[in-house]
Amino acid sequence: MTGGEAVVETLIANDVEVVTGLIGSSTLEILDGLYNNADKVRYIGCRHESNGMIMMDAYARYTGKNGVFLSGQAGPGVSNTVTAMAQAKAAFSPVVNLAGAIASDHKGKDAFQEIDQVSLMQAVSKKVFEVKDVETIPNILNEAMQTALTPRSGPVHVDMPRDVLGQSCDFNKASKFETIANPIADEDNLRKAVNLLSEAKKPVILVGAGIKNYGTIAAESVLKLAELLNAPCTMSPGHGDSLPYGHPLNAGSAGPRGSGIGTQLLKEADVILVLGSRLGFNTTFYSYDNLNEDASIIQCEIDQNSIGRYFPVEVGIHADAKTVADQLFNLLGEHKAKKEVEVWADQFKDNKKNYLKQRDAEADMSSVPIMPSGLFKELRNVLPNDSVVTLDAGTMCLQLTDALYYHQPKSLFSPLDFGLVGFSYPAGLGIKLAAPERTVVSFHGDGGASMILPELSTAVENNINTVCVVMNNGTWGAEAAYQKDFFEGRYIGAHITTPEFDKVAELYGCKGIKVEKTAEIGDAIKAGIESDCPTVIDVQCSPDALYSFRQDSFKHKVKQ
Repeated sequence: MTGGEAVVETLIANDVEVVTGLIGSSTLEILDGLYNNADKVRYIGCRHESNGMIMMDAYARYTGKNGVFLSGQAGPGVSNTVTAMAQAKAAFSPVVNLAGAIASDHKGKDAFQEIDQVSLMQAVSKKVFEVKDVETIPNILNEAMQTALTPRSGPVHVDMPRDVLGQSCDFNKASKFETIANPIADEDNLRKAVNLLSEAKKPVILVGAGIKNYGTIAAESVLKLAELLNAPCTMSPGHGDSLPYGHPLNAGSAGPRGSGIGTQLLKEADVILVLGSRLGFNTTFYSYDNLNEDASIIQCEIDQNSIGRYFPVEVGIHADAKTVADQLFNLLGEHKAKKEVEVWADQFKDNKKNYLKQRDAEADMSSVPIMPSGLFKELRNVLPNDSVVTLDAGTMCLQLTDALYYHQPKSLFSPLDFGLVGFSYPAGLGIKLAAPERTVVSFHGDGGASMILPELSTAVENNINTVCVVMNNGTWGAEAAYQKDFFEGRYIGAHITTPEFDKVAELYGCKGIKVEKTAEIGDAIKAGIESDCPTVIDVQCSPDALYSFRQDSFKHKVKQ
């Protein structure tokens, strides 16, 4: 058995069902192994390494399993993955990058396509592995997959010289790596948390990826606890799907991409229970402007280094957030919320009801070109409850973080802290591979959509039928907004010319639809969902609907 075949056998032993990649001569032995095991592992060839890795990033986030990508060619094939690896690292996504490398005896000789791949990938990987001997392949690959999934999870890089992949060896039968158990919560800290929650008058629960990653069962645990405490729940940005939209204690997302209701709760709360969130940049801007400085914070995190990293905490619990939610519920027993808590919760429910009513009332449904408020309202009305939404970076897309209804956990995927433009469409393809039964709708601005067009071929060839909505306003919206608000409208580089995306889509073999009026959106979405091929909807949006998300970055430009 060759080293390349051993790679495939190890993947099969670890229940890997899908591999994306881009063909290259450095890894043909692996590709041949995949060919011979096509009934066990599905191979999806992409058009650019970055896009293929984004597919596996999203796949890994959705499934909780390793997302495996094959960098087929040494040198540029590997360097093309750097940005997507950085994105996966920022999202703590367990991606495994199987990378071809130049022959061992060519290293250090200025060989064709030579680059120090091990050093290159260290900054964007949780850990880098280097294969030097063929017989070590199964053990190294098992360790790599184990490392990627061990909390806190993250992407790993495996460097494999082409000569080693071509060598033969008598391998033992491939085995599965062992899963490492989560840390167990300290009982004293749990009881301290219970005491604080029992005495709270304005309790809030903030949940993040540590809850979302477990899906529905974790949502049920949190909501059971929230109902016992009568505590409103808010979510960190990008994880607004951690709890189902329809629950009366769901306050939506906190932070600048949220409705404002969640952030207001955090600013007024006396006790904040943080379940699976770092209280990081997008949630708080690291500022007490978004958090009550006098609140007692109980922070539960799987990564001990994240506890108290940005804000002092009253109680730190190093454990799995879902388990801790269950433990707190059990320890609280017959807890009865204080009268003040009831008043607090009722006030929140009134604020939420008024906000949602006002949001719908103020939506512009008649403007041509289409205004975002009208588009978002129509989407809320027409997207099926089973929809998974993927978002790109940029202000138009990121307004959708809290503008749609997420009816079940694992329904929202975004670039999160890395803000990678061009993320949404390949991410949607990865989600569809993981959950073919669900409706997947990917949102792009026209700039981001221009980056992913070749992957329409990937979607067509592999029958990955998602719907891509391009909000086409002829601008890099975020930068245009900043230039308008802080640079007196001195636009440079912000306005772009793009093709008619519906027509381009048709050339790739997709269904293309153009939407020029808000009233047409519903029919277009329905047609895309019912289509037997991938669909691209070009929505003509107003270039005047500009919104500066990060106004804090330009405080020095604000006239006093």
